[in-house]
Amino acid sequence: MINEQIRDREVRLVGSDGAQLGIVSSREALQKAQEAGLDLVKIAPQAKPPVCKIIDYGKYRYELARKEKEAKKKQRTIEIKEVRLSPNIDTNDLMTKASAARKFLTKGDRVKVTLRFRGREMAHMASSKHVLDDFAQQLSDIAVVEKPPKVEGRSMTMFLSEKR
Repeated sequence: MINEQIRDREVRLVGSDGAQLGIVSSREALQKAQEAGLDLVKIAPQAKPPVCKIIDYGKYRYELARKEKEAKKKQRTIEIKEVRLSPNIDTNDLMTKASAARKFLTKGDRVKVTLRFRGREMAHMASSKHVLDDFAQQLSDIAVVEKPPKVEGRSMTMFLSEKR
């Protein structure tokens, strides 16, 4: 809320230099802001009495937007990349998939390793867990198992993330 939008009877006023000006009526606070050629902005509406500050509102909004943009620039979203395997995968194919997962992990992404079962392979799910264990063992130098292998329908999944 700015200027005339402030309807409180009394407000705690903070000057443009950050000095406390005490508790004054909102009319008086608005008058002081207009004398300074600035705006009266309600900073803390939940306080008793509400805190208002004499500042340039346009500049204040610009600073808030700039801080928000700067914070957004620094954050990074972690993506989940998926690597699909089959129970009867050959060792060279497993190494190729592991190198792809290694590349994802070094970029900072999480890796979802999925072991897909088709047809008769469903009967031997328990004996195929070693494929995921071997995969995790190959990446143990840079990755840690975030979620251990878990059976979900026709597949067994495991999550890997970069070691901290």
